[in-house]
Amino acid sequence: MGTITISIDDDTERRFRETAKKKLGTRKGYLGEATTEALNLWVYKQTQEEIARDALSLMEQGFNLGEHYYNERKDLYDRKSGSR
Repeated sequence: MGTITISIDDDTERRFRETAKKKLGTRKGYLGEATTEALNLWVYKQTQEEIARDALSLMEQGFNLGEHYYNERKDLYDRKSGSR
């Protein structure tokens, strides 16, 4: 388990503590649990944004789906029109 020392503004700290108390109660370790959840959510969000950027980049490059070898749908099948 790691230890991180951070400095945040007083208002953010107060709101974080209040929200953590409401959700988790005041049991031992509630701040660590809330901080871990917040950090995991932040990492997840950043990862999803990176995935979205990569996908958009791929879409902008375009896709080669091959050549079009038929003119009409019936050309796809080995059928002669009118015969059954």
